[in-house]
Amino acid sequence: MKFIVQALVSRLVETGNLTITYPDGTRQVFGDGTGNPVHMRLNSRKAVWGIALDPAYYLGHHYGTGDVDIIEGDIYGLLKAVFTGSPDFKYYDTFWSRVLERGRYLLRWAREKNSIVRSRRNVQHHYDLTGALYDLFLDQDRQYSCAYFERPDQTLDEAQLAKKRHIAAKLNINRPGQSVLDIGSGWGGMALYLARQLGAKVTGVTLSDEQHALSVKRANEAGLAGDIEFLLQDYRNTEGPFDRIVSVGMFEHVGRPNYLTFFKKSASLLKRDGVMLLHTIGRTDRPSANNPFIEKYIFPGGYIPALSEVMQAVEKSGLAVTDVEILRLHYAETLRHWRERFMARRDEAKALYDEKFCRIWEFYLAASESAFRWQNLVVFQLQLAHDQEAVPLTREYIGRGEDCLKAHEGNPKGDRRGARQFPQEASL
Repeated sequence: MKFIVQALVSRLVETGNLTITYPDGTRQVFGDGTGNPVHMRLNSRKAVWGIALDPAYYLGHHYGTGDVDIIEGDIYGLLKAVFTGSPDFKYYDTFWSRVLERGRYLLRWAREKNSIVRSRRNVQHHYDLTGALYDLFLDQDRQYSCAYFERPDQTLDEAQLAKKRHIAAKLNINRPGQSVLDIGSGWGGMALYLARQLGAKVTGVTLSDEQHALSVKRANEAGLAGDIEFLLQDYRNTEGPFDRIVSVGMFEHVGRPNYLTFFKKSASLLKRDGVMLLHTIGRTDRPSANNPFIEKYIFPGGYIPALSEVMQAVEKSGLAVTDVEILRLHYAETLRHWRERFMARRDEAKALYDEKFCRIWEFYLAASESAFRWQNLVVFQLQLAHDQEAVPLTREYIGRGEDCLKAHEGNPKGDRRGARQFPQEASL
């Protein structure tokens, strides 16, 4: 299998400076010697076999088990060499990789058919890890989704605040007391923002015990318990109606067999003059199989959709698309911050779990950043409504809404009156 690894890597890495040492002690250098050097050591024959047969899964798996080591550079540098080392060749262009992807694609319904029980189990696998882990690398508000970088020099906390502001403006909440459903409410940051800044009455639903407990605690401490209700509940069991629906970073866990269910349920919960904002990771190319490493170790049952897959379900749900925005590279920058923060506090993560866990998460964060920076992942923001007059005719209201919110966020007394005055445009 050694010759297969050599043949594959030699086509992937035409530029750069990558050295691979094999279990028998032999080594080979790939690339043209430019850039920062990276040296990968394969410590076992099973690592050689795994990378030869299925690198999409086994590179991360064997890095986690210690069968692969990076002895110069880091795992992010290795992925950069692989993804940027050839302008004309990608791993998934090979015959064998297409066979593997086709097999995974055909089995997608079995993996992604998330019942209420299975959805809860999948969410708990990731989100019920100790909160101390997420404190190591997330912003102060624990936003575990793509930030919105208005400027390259923004801090992570500033960019996550900008993300909440951008979404709030798109929701077009125009009077106090409007009801909002937050599907997949996480640790409560979006709900707290909408209640605090806009006087909204928010219901948040999550399947994570850890997230639910902290959300309730945060609402109580903020004095917003009367404005926010967090439920440990599947969205499919939620009762409405609501003036607004927001869902940030949850749709990736729905699974393709449930797309139509998700949008039909959302349509039934949204008032006739209501607005919904969906923020989700998406792919820029055709529908495909989920990444096998991410499927096993990070997000079981999840799937990142092509826009065509989302739109097909929306069209059948009774909702209309009123706005689409593609956030390019924002998640790459978000993940860069997370990766650097995690690595700076890696010893603390190891004290919480173990070395294998840290290696798996190193690879997860580095591979995810690579996918957004050099491959096919972006973020979709879809605004949906029953009535096409539910939002103003032009997009200028978004910028004006953000300006109002930005001015109000600096109010040290927390007076919620100012941000409610969103300028409105007349509809035709």
